[in-house]
Amino acid sequence: MFSFSEPTAYQSSKCHFTYGTMGHLDPRQLPSKGKPWITISSCDFIRRVELVLPQESLETVRQVLITEKHPPEFRRVTMPLIDILSGDFFKKYVKLGEVLMLSEGRMGIDNVFSLRKGNLTLFLDKETYERAGLVGKPEGAKGNRGQRPRWVVEFDLRAQSMYPGKKGFDRLVYACKTVLKTPVTWLFCNVSTTSPTSDPLAPYFPITYTSRPAVTEGVRAILPALRPPTSIIASDQSDQYESFATELYEWFALIRLGSLRVESGDEIDPYLCRYKRPGEENQLQEVELCRLSWEGFISPSWARNTLATLILSLHGRTWFSFSATTFSTGSKDGIQECSFVRPSNTPGEYLLWEIKGP
Repeated sequence: MFSFSEPTAYQSSKCHFTYGTMGHLDPRQLPSKGKPWITISSCDFIRRVELVLPQESLETVRQVLITEKHPPEFRRVTMPLIDILSGDFFKKYVKLGEVLMLSEGRMGIDNVFSLRKGNLTLFLDKETYERAGLVGKPEGAKGNRGQRPRWVVEFDLRAQSMYPGKKGFDRLVYACKTVLKTPVTWLFCNVSTTSPTSDPLAPYFPITYTSRPAVTEGVRAILPALRPPTSIIASDQSDQYESFATELYEWFALIRLGSLRVESGDEIDPYLCRYKRPGEENQLQEVELCRLSWEGFISPSWARNTLATLILSLHGRTWFSFSATTFSTGSKDGIQECSFVRPSNTPGEYLLWEIKGP
């Protein structure tokens, strides 16, 4: 794995690139450790999943991902924070279930709350933090122009101490009743395969959304080499890997954006655009490809299972790119995006980009 471009005062994001080999994939027991699986599982809240692959493989993907696989669903609901800590919602969804929740608000400006794997995280401004009387830690810039420091307060709601009558839990409840009492709009996703018989969310009249894929077909583009050249692999030099990884990531990013610069018929004047396709012109291959994208509030487990389905369903000679983009929480260690590429005719080999930062 290579880590490129140490962050500067003006660039806080960083990229880790991995070129490796996956082990055998058992469809009856999907892996949870090792890359790329642990990387996708580390994504907190995914807002977009994108897939790029050859046009001739589209029908196979339609069958396994659209016809046979249930699309991701999520709900939008308005409720105060205190209701998450009380009643059947707290018992069935927080203590026993597996749900993802993210509140409305602009990170770094507004107060934002999140819930994942039973961990409640409060991103609070200075005034709210002091009024709430909770114990947290400062995070973010202090004194920089245009940015305000914030405080992060975390609670493991599945801990034995998180019950009514316990000092820490009662302090959190008191803060929710007196300071954090305004109802907010949440995005809600039930990750568990089962749901409570009597849905605790029903009294709040949630709105259900289904993330159905948007499909773009017949994109003719010039495909660069998806595998590092033998000279780079043999030398194992970081600067050569960085150049290869950066150019290939940029090419796939332009494909996902629908840019005309990567299409085979593009002849823009170099005075207007200095972008150059990666690789030697006489070695590039013209292909017809398609894009699929899901948008919404998507769980990491759905993205992980989708990637496993693609690997098992598509023949080893078929290349594809799979990427997941998250809602930014502003954490310097949080994954902002991960992109996975499987080259053709290279069993088990993969390329992985991890973008971290706010």
